[in-house]
Amino acid sequence: MTPDTFPVVEKPFGKALAALGERFPELVVIDADLVRATDTAEFRSKFPSRHWNVGVAEANMVGIATGLALSGKTAFCGTFACFASQRVCDQAVLAAYCRAPVVICGVEPALTSGSNGATHQGMLDLAIMRAIPNMRVFEAADATETRSIVEYVLLHPGPTYLRVPRGKAPVILDPDAYRFEAGRAVRMRDGDDVTIVASGIMLARALQAAQALAAEGIEARVVNMSSLKPIDEAAILSAAQETGCLVTAENHNLIGGLGSAVAEVLAPRAQVALVRVGVQDVFGEVGPIEWLADKFGISTAHIVRAARQAVSLKASGGRPLRT
Repeated sequence: MTPDTFPVVEKPFGKALAALGERFPELVVIDADLVRATDTAEFRSKFPSRHWNVGVAEANMVGIATGLALSGKTAFCGTFACFASQRVCDQAVLAAYCRAPVVICGVEPALTSGSNGATHQGMLDLAIMRAIPNMRVFEAADATETRSIVEYVLLHPGPTYLRVPRGKAPVILDPDAYRFEAGRAVRMRDGDDVTIVASGIMLARALQAAQALAAEGIEARVVNMSSLKPIDEAAILSAAQETGCLVTAENHNLIGGLGSAVAEVLAPRAQVALVRVGVQDVFGEVGPIEWLADKFGISTAHIVRAARQAVSLKASGGRPLRT
């Protein structure tokens, strides 16, 4: 099965909240007038006394969630990823300072918010949230992982930023076998020539890129790095040692996201070629998601080109310094 033919699940985030609400009575949800975007209508219908809509007041949403969390609840609050990071940064810092079990959910991150344009395409959220002490940062790659991360943070409460899909999401990981763990990457495909480290929607593209590379005789390892903080340093270092070069693939600005996190692990310990695929420090624009992915450099074809470059750099001994 190729990545573009994976089965899909409707509203996996909302379904996970509604299903797990029975098991975890401490689970509450706070929305900022975007129930339709966060897919939380089912939870609201099922548990009306545990859901609050605070209106278009995102900072207040996180503040209220923190108060509820410090009163014994595990509070999920969410909106578009741009507003769930940029607009609420100070409140997120305070939640993390208090080590409150608040889960801030960023919906439609970066170029997945195609029809809403640059103002709604949160390409800075991972950089912002990774920089906050005590804050865990996770990104679900598919429907299976979405539910598994929701369950994980209920079992292991603490300040968390979570990127979640809106609407339909593919099923890539085995729902019967997969269990998310903070700080643990999952190898999705074996390969000895190059490692592609991907997160979120880029996992499916990375798998497709690996298939295309195999046809050229390049065997790519694919790693799902859904936990960006804490990050699986052992998986990164073993990939560096065993494949000799890496590519990171992220739906985010190149500054501060997955590529930066991997580079931070490699820099003091492994001198290998690293080629980063991501948005080139620019704002987005309105357009279909796949068209935007191609224009802004995060399509499957861009991952393939980056992998070829990484293999070439490995063969030549690395990248020469420019003066």
